[in-house]
Amino acid sequence: MTPRSTSIALTIAGSDSSGSAGIQADLKTFGALGVHGACVVAAVTAQNTQKVEAILPVPPEFVLAQMQAVANDIDVGAIKIGMLATRDNIEAVAEGLTLFDGTPVVLDPVMASHRGDPLLDESAVDTLKTMLMPCATLVTPNLFEAALLTSEEKARSVDAMAEQAWMLRGLGAKAVLVKGGHLDGEAIDVLLSNDGVERLEAPRHETGNTHGTGCTLSSAIAAGLAHGKPLEKAVKDAKVYVTAAIIAADEIAVGKGRGPLHHFHALWP
Repeated sequence: MTPRSTSIALTIAGSDSSGSAGIQADLKTFGALGVHGACVVAAVTAQNTQKVEAILPVPPEFVLAQMQAVANDIDVGAIKIGMLATRDNIEAVAEGLTLFDGTPVVLDPVMASHRGDPLLDESAVDTLKTMLMPCATLVTPNLFEAALLTSEEKARSVDAMAEQAWMLRGLGAKAVLVKGGHLDGEAIDVLLSNDGVERLEAPRHETGNTHGTGCTLSSAIAAGLAHGKPLEKAVKDAKVYVTAAIIAADEIAVGKGRGPLHHFHALWP
């Protein structure tokens, strides 16, 4: 029997021991959306649904070795980059991306957890801006990350989000998705692409289980790109998937704090 063609995406991110965010959320999302997931572990965290207790960055030479191993054997259709933890790892990933020439890259500039736990060294922010932003097909900051990357106040309106999206595009990213989940009212994201600025709206669903939302969105976009979808279509489909996963999150019970989304809401009974 001849095997059918397989869509493959690679996540380069940190491990979450609770299984809610990071590489674990990425691989669940890839699988739920019909994509084989490969992974490069850039950091290991000791965390649960309540807090991040410790972070152990993976040595940069081993991050690069993982990327080389994947590139030497697997035809990757899209790359998602998440938590890298250190400046050295950012530099290693930038070097490793040269092995995947032409592969679309979704950069989620993870800097802190939803509780405020730092996940990226302060000294690494400039390195991320100069070395990874120009490699990004799409960068997906939340309001706090967009403010830090642009040295501006946190956006409090859709117009301010759009202004920061233009500033981030000026750093080299081909397209920008500023996530507005922390705005009051409806969940509105702002997408800046070659087609201009577009508002992406979804009804807000109140739930305590949103751990890993940003990771899930960026990996869902990467899954769409791995399937060959145009960027705008991949982003819109990813938002639909994440919204459904948030709505279904209360169907599962994980931990005593902020639990994960229901990544397999369409597959589990």
